[in-house]
Amino acid sequence: MSLMQEIVARAKADKQRIVLPEGTEIRTLKAANQILADGVAEIILIGNPEEVNKLAQENNLSDISKATIVDPISNDKKEVYSNLLFDLRKSKGMTIEQAQKLAQDPLYLACLMIKNGDADGEVAGAQNTTGNVLRPAFQIVKTLPGISVVSGAFLMFMPDNKWGNNGLMVFADCAVHPNPTAEELAQIAVSTGHTTRAIAGFEPKIAMLSFSTKGSAKHEMVDKVVEATKLAKELDPTLLIDGELQADAAIIASVGQSKAPGSEIAGQANVLVFPTLEVGNIAYKLVQRLANAEAVGPILQGIAAPINDLSRGCSPEDVYSLIAITANQAIGIKNSKK
Repeated sequence: MSLMQEIVARAKADKQRIVLPEGTEIRTLKAANQILADGVAEIILIGNPEEVNKLAQENNLSDISKATIVDPISNDKKEVYSNLLFDLRKSKGMTIEQAQKLAQDPLYLACLMIKNGDADGEVAGAQNTTGNVLRPAFQIVKTLPGISVVSGAFLMFMPDNKWGNNGLMVFADCAVHPNPTAEELAQIAVSTGHTTRAIAGFEPKIAMLSFSTKGSAKHEMVDKVVEATKLAKELDPTLLIDGELQADAAIIASVGQSKAPGSEIAGQANVLVFPTLEVGNIAYKLVQRLANAEAVGPILQGIAAPINDLSRGCSPEDVYSLIAITANQAIGIKNSKK
């Protein structure tokens, strides 16, 4: 069974309510139809019901009838949602009139539904920019307890299964936060460990990467990674984390044994945490192209409920996969609270 098949199976076994604010976008509708046909998740579509049903009929998407369709302009809870938004943002100067207007925006409405307990996760971005998707998430859903930074992880599927966990590695942050502090880098490491458990399904071995291994170089950039490693271990003692490690010491056994003897991570890391976004983004793209690896992501992490952003060039298959991944994240967050 492939990892994506495992992700879909886990989602089927514990169905989550995933809200799709771009409910009249055809790729999103096609993915939602297949998700419902396969029984992967419960789907909430935000959009004019007549338009949604017309598009479904024109494209033979018969399983859309199983979705909950929420009209952003006139729904039973519009007053509840606008009041909720007002309460959350009045200290920032928002008026009730502004809240009432924003609560009709599908991206804001989706986040308000999550905040109110009416949905478990969100997938958007087929029609909207990353900034537009994330803005209401930051304002309404906010971050997990103990986490102040949102980051983006990539699942890296290598052609050679000697790397990571049978050819799968997780890279972060490759998408969101340009230059994290030591505290923020520690949070990114912990978030990536939780993502690895929830999505990849294996126990993370996290390497905090630098251009130094265990004091081989002295620099304030190295100091940041050393401090981040210490803080990450304190944040979640259940995670296996080590640093600072150079990339070769992290993934090649002989180098790890030579440069970091006694390390539980050196030479066997399956999760790589990069010191800055610049490094992470360059690294994942180089591995993707030079090693012919498949990069799946970014999977956004650190938000109190899973909210994931699609590429505007996505396919229905991409939307389907991200819905299943989002459902797994929601399951992981709920399990962590038990």
